[in-house]
Amino acid sequence: YLIKTKMSNLSARYDLIENRLAILESHVMLNNRYDTIFERIAKIEASFSDNALDVQGKTVMKVEKETKSFQATPGASETQHRLEKELFEKSITDFRFVRAPAEYYEQSLEFRKGIVGCDSIHQLCKSMIMENTKAHPSVDGWSNPYNSKYYVVIVQYSARLHGEKLKTAVSKLSNGVSRQYFNLRLAPEDVSDELSGFTHNAVTPIGIRSKLPIILSHKISALRSEPPEDISQPLDYFWLGGGEVDLKLGMRISDFISNYNPIIMDCTY
Repeated sequence: YLIKTKMSNLSARYDLIENRLAILESHVMLNNRYDTIFERIAKIEASFSDNALDVQGKTVMKVEKETKSFQATPGASETQHRLEKELFEKSITDFRFVRAPAEYYEQSLEFRKGIVGCDSIHQLCKSMIMENTKAHPSVDGWSNPYNSKYYVVIVQYSARLHGEKLKTAVSKLSNGVSRQYFNLRLAPEDVSDELSGFTHNAVTPIGIRSKLPIILSHKISALRSEPPEDISQPLDYFWLGGGEVDLKLGMRISDFISNYNPIIMDCTY
């Protein structure tokens, strides 16, 4: 009987010890979790401290801007890569290049519209190098955009350049220079090629060799607010030459204006 009682007591004590060990183990596990949590909090606090600015008593996180490297379109020409790179460096991302067939310029504007995939023929535009053949002897190349020897003039294919309007508008820019010193004509082909770095039907202000002042027809700018007759809504997109005869470049008019700062004027019929 005594032996049985002792065994019973020992068993109870063993159970008690086992329960206490289980409680201790749970405390150890909980402490380990606390340690892990505290370590994570410490790392977050350290990171917060390294990346925070105190502005008038308020903590403002500094957000590091992700730097993306330029990636040219695989298989595209060197000219297209150069133009893409310039647009990328200006943070312009909404643009498209299209290769046109050999008969592109022999076809109608409707045909060309279908090739580039635009909504209206009035989005099809061309760039020309214009020379002021009567510029005052003091005019130094294109250093003064308001009285330059040369300009890049961009008009719609659906409109015609109005020489007299262009002359009048440019002369008004010059701050009092007599109209006798203005006579804008298409630059000779060799001069255009040299200044732009592009051949006929390939001229574009994007990636141009000489940073000539740019004149943009007001009708192109107006596409953003006044829809053309062949479409029901405004258009913030236009198409230019792409540096090669068969390469066409489309981009937002608003992006072009904000990044290339053209002089917008009424210069067409």
